[in-house]
Amino acid sequence: MRQLWGALRRAGLTPQTPLGGTQPRACFTRPETKVERVSYSVITPSAARGILEAIHWTPAIVWSIDRIHVLNPIRFQSLRRNEVGHKVPVATVRHAMRSKDITELRQIIDQGRQQRAAVILVDVDYVIEAHVTLTKEVGVNDSVGTHLTMFTRRARRGQCFHQPCLGTREFPADFEFWDGPVPVHALPDEQRNLDLGPMLQDIDHSNGRSSLIFHAVLRDGVLTVPPRSSPEVWA
Repeated sequence: MRQLWGALRRAGLTPQTPLGGTQPRACFTRPETKVERVSYSVITPSAARGILEAIHWTPAIVWSIDRIHVLNPIRFQSLRRNEVGHKVPVATVRHAMRSKDITELRQIIDQGRQQRAAVILVDVDYVIEAHVTLTKEVGVNDSVGTHLTMFTRRARRGQCFHQPCLGTREFPADFEFWDGPVPVHALPDEQRNLDLGPMLQDIDHSNGRSSLIFHAVLRDGVLTVPPRSSPEVWA
């Protein structure tokens, strides 16, 4: 990610933090393509939330994505990647935690390597607008303003709890604090208004990790994300 708007507080509006950026490659995998990776045309709200949480998050807050501004033309690239075809079973991890023996947690990559095709995005650039709300885990010193201030300070310094990514760890997201209007997009006429179809909004961890879906529409380069409680979102 290249550009990051600062935290804003406006009278009568929900405090918002817009975030944006650029990287050569990104892959926001469609859930219906489980074997061969095929990316959505635009970053998903859940991926955008993950970037914000990498910069600042505590159990006392929840980030909600409001709008995503697409700045660069939507371009795809096909490639093949080496992946590991299996993962360590959960039972093995639990046994290692109890026994404090991590011998069985090792994976021999040469024995499980698989080559798979992927259709990814290239030269992506976004600005993400979001707001933060407090949860039931809120403490006596927690407030929306406090957390936005902390987010702004960390973003200005380029600090993050872990490296944010654009869909997968192979595609890290760089970010920079951006204090100003949203840059003018460079989308061609045929990409300014697009019906993107059903898109993953988020994962409902309180309901068996079910997927929350909404109908994504790009209008003049802006994807407006409905709230989770909206009838436009379904599981």
